[in-house]
Amino acid sequence: MRSHEKRVNVCPRTQGKYLVSVVLTAVFAIASLSGTLLFSADAVADAAESQAVAQVGNATYASVQEAIGHTSMKNATVTLLTDVAESVTITPLKGMRNVTFDLNGHVLQADGSAVITVPANMQLTITGPGTVAGGTQPAVDCRGALHVKSGTFTSDATLMRFAETDGTSAQGSFSDGTFIAPTLFNLLDDAKNLGYVTVRGGEYRGMIPAGLNTLALLSGSFSDSSNLAPYLADSLGLIPDGTSGDGTGDGMFHIGDLAISSKQASVELDPVDGLQRLSADDLLKLTETQLNGIADYLLVVDSDQLQALNDQIDRAMQAVEKRKAFEAVSQNITITAVRNGADDVIDTNSSGGAGPQLRTSDHDGISTQVTVTIKAVAEPEEPGKPSNPEKPEKPEMPRSGSAVQALAIISLLLVIASAICAYATVHLQSSRLHN
Repeated sequence: MRSHEKRVNVCPRTQGKYLVSVVLTAVFAIASLSGTLLFSADAVADAAESQAVAQVGNATYASVQEAIGHTSMKNATVTLLTDVAESVTITPLKGMRNVTFDLNGHVLQADGSAVITVPANMQLTITGPGTVAGGTQPAVDCRGALHVKSGTFTSDATLMRFAETDGTSAQGSFSDGTFIAPTLFNLLDDAKNLGYVTVRGGEYRGMIPAGLNTLALLSGSFSDSSNLAPYLADSLGLIPDGTSGDGTGDGMFHIGDLAISSKQASVELDPVDGLQRLSADDLLKLTETQLNGIADYLLVVDSDQLQALNDQIDRAMQAVEKRKAFEAVSQNITITAVRNGADDVIDTNSSGGAGPQLRTSDHDGISTQVTVTIKAVAEPEEPGKPSNPEKPEKPEMPRSGSAVQALAIISLLLVIASAICAYATVHLQSSRLHN
């Protein structure tokens, strides 16, 4: 009985300890599970944050396209957070028309099509350092409006393509940046025209095709000048071979004010060396006058002034032929730069330039002036006439009567001398015979 009672008394305490152990185990398990869930949530959040490639305001997104879709009137700038390969289209929320894309020092690379596509009625502004790399694709296809303020844009094909169709007209504005491709600008496949593209700055390493008649070049540096002349605005020219830091030419052509330079602004002609009438080309070569690298302007020489110079050349040539004096004379001649295609100024006195362009210039006042001087020629002196003006006095010749008397006296003396000689000879012969 005692043994049984003891067991009965011990059981309740054992059961209590067991219940406490179970409760503690459960609490520990719940706490562990909660910590695991919290840790997992933080890990997921960290992973999501590490996958963000673009940002709009304070929100980050796993793709640039998603970020573009969350721009708003308040936050319209998409900032690139990392290098990414993705082809995107500017399609913001309904009602949004303007988006700014900040490269933020990163690379956006093409993934199957043009890196950036700007649809009609959309406007994209690109800022910040960074690179838009097209690879085998264009960097930008634009049917809307594109404004590039900075950045580097590259492609192995055509860099930028624009389209003006019956319903839309693309626009492009470039104020800075570096642009590298075999072909810099061209049309989209269905385009009738380029649209309206204006270059206001930047460095362009590649070729621009001919015939893009709505492209305007106002500033910038270009590696290929072969087709640039028709795109230069009036009164602009190309200055070749800027100097880099090591003192060598950088091979670029820089847009500057249209200017005419003459290496020999004043030349002198000497009639003694021979003269001939000068054509406009002769005058330009003689004075080494040229435009600063522009191809579709003409240098036009003032025909009246050139004729006046040739008249003086004729007089100098006649004076030399007739052995007459010619006084020195100078003639100023104006040389003007005129856009090729201005029919009212193109004549036989124009030189240089390509074929006529579609546009003509309203700014034809760029000019310079050269001076040609014909040296004086002194009248030649008479042949045989001593050149020394201080001539020595000639000895006075005897008069004719005195000369006859002198000859008579000389003849008498000769007769006397002959007689003396004859006498001496006879005397000597006689002396020899007697001996």
